Amino acid sequence: MRSRPQRPVHALATSREGRCGTGGHAGGLSTVEVLQRLERDGPNDLPRPPRRPWWRVAAAQLTHLLALLLWVGAALALLAGMPALAVAIVVIVVLNAAFAFWQEHRAEVSTDRLRDLLPLTAVLVRNGVPTQVEARQVVVDDLALLAAGDRVPADIRLLEADVLGVDESIVTGESGPVQRHPGDVLLAGTFVLTGRARGVVLATGGATRVAGIAALTAARHPDPSPLTRELDRVVRVVAVTAGLTGAVLGTSALALGLSATSAFLLGIGVSVALVPEGLLPTVTLSLARGARLMARRQALVRRLDAVETLGSTTFVCTDKTGTLTQNRMSVVAVSTVRGTVEVHGTGYEPTAAVVGPPDAQLLARRAARAALACVTGRVRQGHAWEAVGDPMEAAIHCLALRFGLAPEGEPRRRPYSPELLTSAAADGEELAVLGAPEVVLARCRDRPAAVDDVLDELTRRGRRVLAVASREWRGAPDPAAETDLAYLGLLSLQDPPRPDVAAAVAACRAAGIRLAMVTGDHPATARAIAEEVGLLGPHGVVVEGRELPAEDAEVARLLDTADGAVVARVTPEDKLRIARALRHAGHVVAMTGDGVNDAPALREADVGVALGASGSDVAREAADLVLLDDHFGTIVAAMEQGRATYENVRRFLTYHLTDNVAELAPFALWALSGGAFPLAIGVLQVLALDIGTDILPALALGAEPARPGVMRRPRARHVVSRDLLVRAFVVLGLTEAAVSLGVYAAVLVGAGWRWGGTPAAATAAAASGSVFAAIVVGQLANAMACRSSTRPVWRLHPLGNRLLVWALLVEGLLLVAFLALPPLASLLGGAWPSWRGWLGAAACGGAVVLVDAGVKALRRRR
Repeated sequence: MRSRPQRPVHALATSREGRCGTGGHAGGLSTVEVLQRLERDGPNDLPRPPRRPWWRVAAAQLTHLLALLLWVGAALALLAGMPALAVAIVVIVVLNAAFAFWQEHRAEVSTDRLRDLLPLTAVLVRNGVPTQVEARQVVVDDLALLAAGDRVPADIRLLEADVLGVDESIVTGESGPVQRHPGDVLLAGTFVLTGRARGVVLATGGATRVAGIAALTAARHPDPSPLTRELDRVVRVVAVTAGLTGAVLGTSALALGLSATSAFLLGIGVSVALVPEGLLPTVTLSLARGARLMARRQALVRRLDAVETLGSTTFVCTDKTGTLTQNRMSVVAVSTVRGTVEVHGTGYEPTAAVVGPPDAQLLARRAARAALACVTGRVRQGHAWEAVGDPMEAAIHCLALRFGLAPEGEPRRRPYSPELLTSAAADGEELAVLGAPEVVLARCRDRPAAVDDVLDELTRRGRRVLAVASREWRGAPDPAAETDLAYLGLLSLQDPPRPDVAAAVAACRAAGIRLAMVTGDHPATARAIAEEVGLLGPHGVVVEGRELPAEDAEVARLLDTADGAVVARVTPEDKLRIARALRHAGHVVAMTGDGVNDAPALREADVGVALGASGSDVAREAADLVLLDDHFGTIVAAMEQGRATYENVRRFLTYHLTDNVAELAPFALWALSGGAFPLAIGVLQVLALDIGTDILPALALGAEPARPGVMRRPRARHVVSRDLLVRAFVVLGLTEAAVSLGVYAAVLVGAGWRWGGTPAAATAAAASGSVFAAIVVGQLANAMACRSSTRPVWRLHPLGNRLLVWALLVEGLLLVAFLALPPLASLLGGAWPSWRGWLGAAACGGAVVLVDAGVKALRRRR
């Protein structure tokens, strides 16, 4: 039996108070002790989170509200003697469920990627001998040996550390190498960049820090998206309407003398006709098209409803490193006693514009040569220029190349020392020293008077600063000799913002989207970048994670500012709290990230946005959207497409709902007149309208291109808003219903019918065909009118949506087929209209266009 779980590493004290065993001795553990610990704690594997059985996931996709309504519709269609319709509805439900199941399955594998963070092997001291073993065999109290290039296999307390630099950004979110010393803890999954170390294992598997992050990620299940909630509202309204309408009309038919069976089938048929069979595939295909367009703009959507949710976003929480910045250190300026030299380059490319006084450039060149001698990091050209080794050292090599310098020989170096905060190199004639400004300047014999002011200014701007000095020296590097130095200059390093970030931030502000930078970096560095790209205004908020209020409501109130916010030194729990607090405050939150530490917050946010090029697999799998090019501007492009998709959903919903009014009106008038006014269309004609003629134009409306300024226009709070319902039911729907019923009456009266009479079969068929044609032509006009909520049809480019043009042509052909082909016409109960019928159908289309234009003109005047 295993013992109680190990405590997470962040709960351990600084001193080694745990079970030290023999891990602290040079001989390491024995084979017997390893087996005992494996039995007690289990292998060094990250635990799999509990998963719902696949059949439950599949069942959930087949039993949500819209699916249930469609199942009921299929059952009613079967009862009404329409098996083909029932099969079509079932196919729609199953296909959509299968697609949603696959999407959810892909999202659920996010925590499995955490296993890739642990190395395959590790070097341990076992039985007194360094031994390479499988990483999953690492146990608590093992003595681990680490060298540059190794991935840390478990949480390890350092016993010895020789110039140890560690990349912890994948876990902590803080950019740049971190120096670690004896007594510090190395976290599983981090990388050793420089030096060597020996340490004892504190925690393995499920007790590691990275496993804690995995637990946070797995614990969060995404809430329904705004679109899902809106569609649920629509479905509830439609379900109640369909049920009540079918019941009322069935009862009315029974009262009018129809048999119980006929009345029951009529009620069922009307209810089935009102079920939105085309709504689910229309929404799915519209979102899929939006996702395809986003992919063309380097934004990969992993969950379809994230397309619309992006368009609904009101708050973006973005990381700094790699998202707003290029994640490439660069020396952007060299400050000398003769002035400052600015270096304007791109990434690690060895060419740049060097601007500054000639005397200053000479001194800056000397400073670059001295700094180059002290570092081993380099840049090299692969597919692009890239860093090899420490990114900061690579930036110094890049600076030297930009000054036309190259490494000269191989000087004797003293590596960077955390105790001395400097590195040094000697070439037999000169000793160069590079390091922390406060240390190097204190050893200079000619410290410039203004250097403190320059240093303060650079620090305030969030720059990382190194000082360079030298002296004549003919021996090996010696800390005792690093005095009486000649000051050469200050190197100002920066991880520069991406070129398109400022414009993207401005676009977010223009769209009314609030912004916050949430980063593990230093507050000064974060503030400087935020101010440079325009994310932080004069009244913005800068706060560290540990300073966040205890109450979530206060957190949201603090960060919800139009001038932006910066939260620095955050932990994974902080990011999770921020996302949760903003969502509870009513915001639709998009959270960006690239590291393992970001995964829980990405799952908590309405839209998790991961970096595809530089991000971890864990972040990508936890996210809803992956930026393939890592550009923050791509988020804005994706939001623009999301808003366009949101507007398209409103367009085809307007189109769908308008048709329902025209379809219901004949049944309502027949029932209200007590049968004195004949029933204009039958249930099969309604189904032909819903499934036959309406689906293609609705799908084409879902492909309407984005209008200019879509990000600046205020977005409707709800997909199905009051103005949409008024436009669909009152303006367009009543127009179609009134004109189509008028056409029916005109055809009947023209053939000699009088109120309360029963028209001849041929007359009734021709009149019914005329109503059918009028509704279809009205829907042709309605589709064109729905392309814009502000402009009349004649002010829209007729070929602006080519898919809609083809859809309307197909709809016209289907209309002809339904009326001209005898088998179809006989089945539906209509016939080819007379000239009066076609004239009335054309009038219906014209009326829809004119009424729509009039209402839009009135709205513009308001």
